Order: sequence, then C-alpha cells, then structure tokens
Amino acid sequence: MSSTVPLNWYAVLLVVAAVSTWVLTFPARRIAVRIGYVAQPDARKVHQRVTPQSGGVAMFLGMLVAWAAAASVPALAPLFRGTSEPLGLLLGAAVIFGVGLIDDFRDMSAPAKVAGEVLAATVLYFMGVTWFQFKIPAAGFLLLSPEWTPLLTALWVIAITNAVNLIDGLDGLAAGVVAIASGALAVYGLHLQHLGNLPVDNIGPLIAVVTCGICLGFLPHNFHPAKIFMGDGGALLLGLLMAASTMLIGGRSAGTVGGEAARSGQTYFFFAPLFIPFFILGVPIVDMAFAFIRRTANRTGFSTPDKNHLHHRLLRLGHGHRRSVLILWAWTVLLSGFVLFPLYISSVNAVIPFGALALVVILYTLFHPSIRRQAEADDADEAIDGADGGAAASMADVGAPVVPADGQDAPGGAHAVAPAATVSDL
Repeated sequence: MSSTVPLNWYAVLLVVAAVSTWVLTFPARRIAVRIGYVAQPDARKVHQRVTPQSGGVAMFLGMLVAWAAAASVPALAPLFRGTSEPLGLLLGAAVIFGVGLIDDFRDMSAPAKVAGEVLAATVLYFMGVTWFQFKIPAAGFLLLSPEWTPLLTALWVIAITNAVNLIDGLDGLAAGVVAIASGALAVYGLHLQHLGNLPVDNIGPLIAVVTCGICLGFLPHNFHPAKIFMGDGGALLLGLLMAASTMLIGGRSAGTVGGEAARSGQTYFFFAPLFIPFFILGVPIVDMAFAFIRRTANRTGFSTPDKNHLHHRLLRLGHGHRRSVLILWAWTVLLSGFVLFPLYISSVNAVIPFGALALVVILYTLFHPSIRRQAEADDADEAIDGADGGAAASMADVGAPVVPADGQDAPGGAHAVAPAATVSDL
C-alpha cells in the first residue's frame, strides 16, 4: 500500500462492528437462559439476580463480521494480502475466547487459564502479531531479539487480558473502559500513519477500531442494570485485542520524527510509544497492580477473588453503581486525552511529564488505602472528640455529671457508637 486508507472506511467498520454485536446480543441472551449459561449471585459479586453471561459470544461473532467486512473492502484488502497477521489475530482471538468460555462453564484453575493465555500469545507470535522494537526516550531503539520476543509477547498478553478481566466487576465498566481506550489507540495509530511514522499496512489501528465497535455495540445491553454480562470469554477477548493492537502500533512505529512533528508537542509520545498503553489502559493496569500487591501482602493467590478493586472502593466511598462506572470511564477519558492532546496542540510537550506526575499523585492519593485509612481514622477521632465535647457541654449546662462517650447509652435513650474501622483495602 502506498497511501493511507480513507478514514471513512474505518468509520464504516466501526458501525458494522457495533451494529452486528448489538444485534447478535439479543439471541445470545435468549440462548444463554435456555442452556443455563448464566451468572449466579454470590457474596463476592455485586449483581443480585441471575444474569446471562454469553455477551462474549456476541462480541466474538461481531468481531468476525467486522473482520470479514474489512477484508471485502477494496481499500482495506491489501491489509489482508501477503501477510499472516490478520489470520493470526483471528486464531489467537479464537483460542483466548475458547479459554474464557471454558472458564465461564467450569471455573478453570489459574495455571490452566494462564496456559491458555500463553497458547493464544504463541499463536500471535508465530503468525507475526507481535512487536519488533521499543523506542525509549534518550536511549534510542531497542530491537527485540528472537529469544526475547516470544516471552515479552506472552507476558504482555497475560498482563492485558488479566487487567481487563479484573475490572469486569460492574455493569458496563470493562466494555466502556476498553471502548474509550481502543478508540484513543485507533486515533493515535491512524495519526501515526498519516504522518508516515507507522506503515500504512499495519493492522493495529484496524484492530483497535473493531474492538471499539464491538464494545459500543455491547454497552446498551450491559450498562446498569445489565441484561447480560460479557463473561470471561468476552473479557479475555477484549484483553487480547488490546494487547495485539498495542504491540502492533507501539512496537512498529518508525525510528525518526521529522518536519513539523519533531518541533511540536507530538514529539513526546512519538518518541515514547511504549508509554501509550500504560496511559490509555491506566485504569485496568492500576487495578491489576494494586491487586497483585494486595494479594501478595496477604499471601493469597493472585487468582483469589476479593472485593477490593477500584470499583469496589468507589462503592464503599458512597458512589452508586452507575456513578462508580462513570468515574472510572472519566479517568480513562482523561488518561486517553492526555495521550491525544499533544497530537493537536503543539505547546504542551514540556508540561506532559509534570502532568503525568500529577496524575500519578492523584491516583495514589485517591486509591492508596493506607492514606485513606489514615484519613478515615482521623475523621473518626474528630467525630469522637466532637461527641465528647458536645456531651460534656450539654451535661455541664444542666449540672449533671459528664458521661464519657464509650458506647454506653446516652441520656434520652440514644446509643453512641464509634465508627467501625475500615477493612484492609490493600
């Protein structure tokens, strides 16, 4: 291909993926109820009713429809000729979807699930869906050797698929976060192609567009109160698609940036594409990192479920179901905008590192549990001190003896109870 693909074709494929997934979700819901492919409520889940969890089936079929449509578009057909990457993406997606489907029905062990993820990553690697190089600021290019590429591919697929799977805990959360992140990645990749910094036959932007489409098509069924869940089949599928698109875009970009791009705010992320996934997927990656630290500190297995993920913390802070989802969507929009903003505004390049540090500090402050526990403990102490002072003043006014606020019955039958300590979040 000698020229970039017209953007209107990507918009068409976005609509095809969204509409096909939306339509296919209706029969997926009905069939799931008939065959018992449903999620039962339990103590560690938020939902309170039996819900079909066959959304991943509709998403996988929607992806196939969009992929077939892309292959039939003359302007996109060269992407599918002379390369094994499109087929490799489909085979890898089929493997990871199969792993998730089995896990939905039989609850696979953690080693078995990881083995399935490694198998999917292996398919991607041997079919060419992997990265070739890293561009590191101030250090230039790091070409990946054949010895390291398979390992890094497997680790990246395992990390991203589990990150997406871990945030699939509230209605619409995972689908919305991945829709925003994949949309941002598609814009970034297409802009790279427009400036000549990414080969025009790179399928990474196409994967991101299709991923965004199937998420948008699924969201109307999945937003609270959800009529259907995506299940592990859908969550692992989305994770693999994001892993593949980030590797193809971040690990294939050209080594030089010339002309206007070199003098503008675009430069920072052009020279550091390795950082892109960590921003646009910031919410699931942060959640996964906290889960790893928390479960390691508690000496429990990483696959051991708990209710201390970011969305659980937001619920405990008093946010409702929808508001918690919207907050995490907003964080994803903010982080994705942080990546895309320099593409269009040239004067922001110098402040990006400081903005990144500010985002890290804000995230740490809001979500790091030791800070929250200390703040809540201070609030509890102030409440107790205020209760003591108020009781003393009231008793002094009537000439009665002062009774400490120690949990005993207060005058008039009121019962003073000190706030309970919060559970450990990390």
